[in-house]
Amino acid sequence: MGIISLEKSNHLYWLGRYSERAFTTISIFMECYDSMIDKDPDAYKEVCAKLSIPDVYGSKEVFDVNYLFDADDPNSVYSNLRRACDNAMVLRDQLSSTAHSYIEMALDVMEGAAVEPNCLLKLQEVLDNLYAFWGSIDDVMESSESRNIMKCGRYIERLDLYIRLDYDKRAMRLAYDRMVYRLQRSHCEFDARAFKIFSDAFKRGEDLMPYLDQLNNIVKD
Repeated sequence: MGIISLEKSNHLYWLGRYSERAFTTISIFMECYDSMIDKDPDAYKEVCAKLSIPDVYGSKEVFDVNYLFDADDPNSVYSNLRRACDNAMVLRDQLSSTAHSYIEMALDVMEGAAVEPNCLLKLQEVLDNLYAFWGSIDDVMESSESRNIMKCGRYIERLDLYIRLDYDKRAMRLAYDRMVYRLQRSHCEFDARAFKIFSDAFKRGEDLMPYLDQLNNIVKD
């Protein structure tokens, strides 16, 4: 197996992070959308606060559109999916053509959803394409080290979002265990001190919000 350059390792890591961020934030939006319809039209404000996103929206109606589709909003789902595609493009020789096509299809569907009167079905299709992307990575991507680097990014991102959103402990434990598993196999350059600080806090069952910097600095990019 050839040596993976630092540049490609960085793109693999961020492809994992941005694709996971797009996936999880779509799921968050769908839950928030239901809450805004059924109970609280300002429910999006809590989501913004938990994700440390400035509330530049001002209303449910603006949030519904801009948080999903605004290419000029760096926190939008579209922007994160676009970044995932940009990293995938650089990695065409590392990814299979099948995996690359799924991430591109996810972006195409996202762009189409912007003009749909009811975009929720299209958003589910984006999620389905992202599921297929990760499935194809496991099935046909030749380099196990490349997969492991991507999945380091994926599970660090997932754990970061789960901590911010106060997901249940079982979900966080699963994300943590998968992150550790991939770190041990990826040969990523990582900060052992940041890993120990975060891991010790995790094992003690502490509030993990103060340790997000350590989590996000585990892998050196």
